[in-house]
Amino acid sequence: MSVGTTQTRQGLGSRLAALSRIVELGPGRVDPKLLTESGQLLLRAGDRLKLSSDHTVVALAGGTGSGKSTLFNSISGLELSPTGVRRPTTARAHACVWGLDGAGPLLDWLQIQWRHRFARASALDKGESRLHGLILLDLPDHDSIRALTDNEADRLIQVADLVVWVLDPQKYADASTHRRYVTELAGHEAVTIFVLNQADRLAPEELVECVADLNDLLRREGVDDPVIVTTSAIAGDGVDDLKAALAETVARRRAAIQRLEADLDRVTLRLVKVMPDVGAPAFPSSIDDARRIGLTDALCDAVGVPAVGEAMENVYGVRSVEWVGWPYTRWAAKLRPDPLNSLRLGDLRDEIRGLTGGSVSAQAAEVDNAVHALSDGLTVGMHEAWQNGIRDAARSHSAELPQLLSEELSEIAPRLDRVPSWWRLLLVWQYLLVLLFLAGIAWFGTALAYGVFGAGELPSGLAVFGEAASLPWVGLMVLSVLGLGLLTAVASRNFVMLGAGNERDRLEREMRRRVGAVASTMVIEPVERELARCNEFYSALRGVRG
Repeated sequence: MSVGTTQTRQGLGSRLAALSRIVELGPGRVDPKLLTESGQLLLRAGDRLKLSSDHTVVALAGGTGSGKSTLFNSISGLELSPTGVRRPTTARAHACVWGLDGAGPLLDWLQIQWRHRFARASALDKGESRLHGLILLDLPDHDSIRALTDNEADRLIQVADLVVWVLDPQKYADASTHRRYVTELAGHEAVTIFVLNQADRLAPEELVECVADLNDLLRREGVDDPVIVTTSAIAGDGVDDLKAALAETVARRRAAIQRLEADLDRVTLRLVKVMPDVGAPAFPSSIDDARRIGLTDALCDAVGVPAVGEAMENVYGVRSVEWVGWPYTRWAAKLRPDPLNSLRLGDLRDEIRGLTGGSVSAQAAEVDNAVHALSDGLTVGMHEAWQNGIRDAARSHSAELPQLLSEELSEIAPRLDRVPSWWRLLLVWQYLLVLLFLAGIAWFGTALAYGVFGAGELPSGLAVFGEAASLPWVGLMVLSVLGLGLLTAVASRNFVMLGAGNERDRLEREMRRRVGAVASTMVIEPVERELARCNEFYSALRGVRG
């Protein structure tokens, strides 16, 4: 095998490997019929490339009465295929082999029966050495009654390295032949020869006109540069020209690869329809940080993370009044309506734990909108099949996503009845101040009653509490305790609100982290897998195009 042939086989091997990857990645994105045809081509190519590269399979195909079998016998120089008036004559494919060594496995693959195999391996072949390596097949008539139930002709036309279409002057433009076979040969010019047989029935000028008409017909059907040979199998005219064309093909030992390349090109032309338009932006292989953040933000809004944080902060601040506020103010508030009732403190925790349970449909719609926005931003310029694939991947867990988000947030829902230890210390301190205030009031009243108004005599041990001189100091002490209590209440309130803000920030960060983790697992990872599949598909498609 020459270096050029080896390189060609390697190039074909790379393209076939790319096609194999397309067949793996294409289900759901590419027409199943096209994937089936691609898979069949891969099997056919794999089988043919493993068999003899020193033999070229040439199939003589034609309709009833075209003289195909007569031409087969004329080329082989022997009466191998039966001919006659009765049609169709050829019921099974016959094979004539020039150089039988190594051809057995190839003939087995072609499913040529042993009794229909013939070898040119005698002294008669000395003048035909140029055809060494040729396997010439005489196919059943493709338009016979038998052909309607037996696909042997179609099968061999699909696997032959070179197809020789034998046409006759009366039916060369037969619509069924051209529709079923010729239009499928566009791009196969290198491995197709058209033979206008029975040329002896036409006058020279009629033959020229007929060849020109056939040439125009073939070009209109997509065969850009048809090779047309005129023959008369009975008279022998033009048979040597056909033999020369076959000998040239056999000598190059490239027909098998050219046929596979032509089949691959045909499949590729249909596959490229799923490629994006020229100039379309490159498709991302992963989701960038901006889109990740955008999805997390949208999902946080969908499940009400800001509202939960705000509610927690408000409840945190209002409940702290019971512990760190100035007791007198709190006792006075008892006479007014409870502000906690306006915050629905009793059922807020249940609402936090059931963020999606109370309005599943609304939240599911918002979650779906967030996911849909992500997929829309990623699929600009994609083929519709891949756009649908990305959307389906993004929404693959849409049914359970709202509930899962709710469960995640329920795990970190704040305990609204939680009391920090420093609140308890402040409460003790405030009640201590209350006691001091009450003690100061009692002292002030005692000094006023006994020291100023002379209400009587106190026991000697308590005489100090009845001295009028202590009134200014006791009054100062009472005011100081009152001021200290109010100052403590205001300072504590500020610290509480600062702590509530920090707690809200912490809660929202943790909520965002959990929402982001759920989004990554349930949305981003499936989308990135589909993006990787999409990019790998297009990479393989570029590879199969060579």
